[in-house]
Amino acid sequence: MPTSDLRALEPKALWNCFADLNAVPRPSKREERVVGFVLGFASSHGLTAQLDSAGNVIIKKPASSDRQDRPAVIMQAHLDMVHKAGDGVTFDFDKQGIDMWVDGDWVRARGTTLGADNGLGVAAILAVLAAQDLSHPPIEALFTLDEEQGMGGALGLQPGLLTGKTMLNLDSEEDETFTIGCAGGIDTLGSFEYTEVAHDSASPVVAIQISGLRGGHSGLQIHEGRANAIKLMTRLLSACGEDVVALSTMRGGSARNAIPAQCVAQVVVLDQARFDESFEREAAGIREEFSLIEPGLNITTTPVSASVQTMSAEQQKSLVLAMQAVVNGVYRMSPVVPGLVEASSNFSTIELGSGKAEWSSLQRSSVESSKVDVSRAFRAPFELMGANVRSGDPYPGWSPSATSPILDKMKKIYRGLFGHEVQVGACHAGLECGVISIAYPDLDMISFGPNIHEAHSEKECASISSAQKFWKLLTATLADL
Repeated sequence: MPTSDLRALEPKALWNCFADLNAVPRPSKREERVVGFVLGFASSHGLTAQLDSAGNVIIKKPASSDRQDRPAVIMQAHLDMVHKAGDGVTFDFDKQGIDMWVDGDWVRARGTTLGADNGLGVAAILAVLAAQDLSHPPIEALFTLDEEQGMGGALGLQPGLLTGKTMLNLDSEEDETFTIGCAGGIDTLGSFEYTEVAHDSASPVVAIQISGLRGGHSGLQIHEGRANAIKLMTRLLSACGEDVVALSTMRGGSARNAIPAQCVAQVVVLDQARFDESFEREAAGIREEFSLIEPGLNITTTPVSASVQTMSAEQQKSLVLAMQAVVNGVYRMSPVVPGLVEASSNFSTIELGSGKAEWSSLQRSSVESSKVDVSRAFRAPFELMGANVRSGDPYPGWSPSATSPILDKMKKIYRGLFGHEVQVGACHAGLECGVISIAYPDLDMISFGPNIHEAHSEKECASISSAQKFWKLLTATLADL
């Protein structure tokens, strides 16, 4: 069976820990089961474990016999994963483990996110903790909670429990790059209560569905111009107008840090002829615009046999105009680092029906002032229409250090192992390093990991050969610290 194939991969220690981990449901903010799994792992290997005041797990392992005079090193990864299923896939993330299979050099999941982000980082730490044949200094393993839904574990990290001054963050997704900086972020959330209106039952009800988009990570893929299903639905509604369609329900997106890959809305068609003309014209334009980057795009309409309530025309117009106006995608490119997105915004989710609309978004920036600016830009249209708009807990970025001992050491190790120079840079995704430095300000940190593609989407996959390279680099680094 597929999991057996995965358990036979090298290095077995890494892939077996990953298989065990992926059998445990681990959604953000509901990590009780995976915390129990990690604590049980520590107990079974005779290791000391504790929870900090935020619920993060810390496991300590003594040094190997040849490194007992060395200072401790912190190894860090987050326990939660993005739970997303593909279009038409029924999967109970609260009860089922991830169904994995081996596809050549890639490990994939059937119809869902794989959880390699950050499961391979967690698995690597567990494998180090269990190993009896590795050379390493004292290990302080830090497993944080709720990274994917706001970095709650890192934000609540308790000071004074860790002694190490060097931290290896294992949450990067390109094996030829060391990351030494990242963007900070802030959630912008909104809600709007509206008056429901009854319609003549003779008016047809139609479900409009946008599906088949690539979705993806709202930090790592935001510069690629991938379509946002919520914004596309907004275009269709705006093109038709409130005198042609009356909006009843709308649901789109799956996670705050994922580009929405699908959206569905139910509307009452008030003028069939104008609807057919306006809808098809706008849909044709969308298909042409995204024909290269979104080859799987589907825009469909399906008759619905239902008597529905809708928004009033005036409130629908206000909401649709605000949704069309909000900033989405790249906001500003970095003038300092060529090719790096400085600031961006992602319209993440929306749920509308029964007299209330609620939505979420995530703004990112490596510069604090532009993070505030892009958040204000997203808020503005909704505030103008009178919606309730609020900000979630912001988290800081991670500023690169030009004098990092761990970076210098690992660059030499990488060159010696693989015969070429490693790339060094910052990323537009959010890593926990900047947040962790609030509680532990003197840490020398670096982030690295294996090649993981399409994180936060059901197409997520991890390279087997790259995981082997990652393990080789990790164990060589521990032996040199």
